[in-house]
Amino acid sequence: MKKEFLKGNDAVVRGALMAGCTHYFGYPITPSTEVVHATSDLFPKLGYTFLQAESEVAAINMIYGSASCGRRVLTASSSPGVSLKQEGVSYMAAGELPCVIVDVMRAGPGLGNIWPEQSDYNQIVKGGGHGNYKCPVLAPNSPQEMCDLTYDAFDLADKYRTPVYVLVDGYTGQTMAPVIQNREVQVPQRKEWALYSDTASKDNLVCSIRMSAETMEELNLLLADKYAAMEEKEVRAENYQTDDAEIVIVAYGICSRIAHSVIDSMRAKGIKIGLLRPITLFPFPKKEINALADKAAKLFVGFELSNGQMVDDVRLTLEGKRPVEFYGRMGGIVPSFEEVELKMTELFKKHKAQGE
Repeated sequence: MKKEFLKGNDAVVRGALMAGCTHYFGYPITPSTEVVHATSDLFPKLGYTFLQAESEVAAINMIYGSASCGRRVLTASSSPGVSLKQEGVSYMAAGELPCVIVDVMRAGPGLGNIWPEQSDYNQIVKGGGHGNYKCPVLAPNSPQEMCDLTYDAFDLADKYRTPVYVLVDGYTGQTMAPVIQNREVQVPQRKEWALYSDTASKDNLVCSIRMSAETMEELNLLLADKYAAMEEKEVRAENYQTDDAEIVIVAYGICSRIAHSVIDSMRAKGIKIGLLRPITLFPFPKKEINALADKAAKLFVGFELSNGQMVDDVRLTLEGKRPVEFYGRMGGIVPSFEEVELKMTELFKKHKAQGE
């Protein structure tokens, strides 16, 4: 077991190396730049490939080529850079190519600023490129989880032959904490579908274009079945103090950590409040949210650093079964513990009065 005091962005690289990642292609952009720094240092020392591409577009196409050759590959960027990668991600989804993409979110739209937000939710969770595709999305809330979930992302990518996102706000990416590295170091295995420039793989084909409507529909139906399997088998969520909670905060990333402290404080004052934290944003924890609505929960509150993107999925999940409120900040502002507690208390009193 190894333990280091690391930034979340550095922890990503440790998780990738333990998972057997051997190739990194990327372009630096704040607040994800430490991923480039760490890979440029560690990968060459291990005999692995690091290449700083001339652009994000070039980087994602290098990822496409390397993934086609059966390698475990990683790239990282921040919001505007990830926007530039979207066409390539759509190609990789169609070509059924596994890779891991880390998005350390900054404020937007446009170039925005370098402060933390969660405003990439729709872009990443809903499939930011063209076509009928989705990608699994893992949402860590600590440097330890940035390590562990990056490790898991590579296994998920190979299991379903798909790009996988690790989606994290800039605050979490820049946070430093002790990170335990105790996962089994994986040795990359041969992939029977990949291109290895040998006789055994000479008939393999990686392609994202289907010239007939019928074969294009066949691919879409295959992908739809894959996504349905993910929704059945790959959902992850954390429940905190939800057994008797009358108000449930739904939050991920840094917002979930603030929510933990708010809940402890409000519980001490006799308010029954809890947290449902989606760890997978796709697949979204629909069953878990509905289960809480069938228990004690009378109100759900989406808490995000955005204009309200994940909260739409909470509302769609509940289908009017319970009221859903939203609270968020933008521009890179992370609200204080006191600010969030005040807002949650106001919402609780409002709905309590309406119920009476």
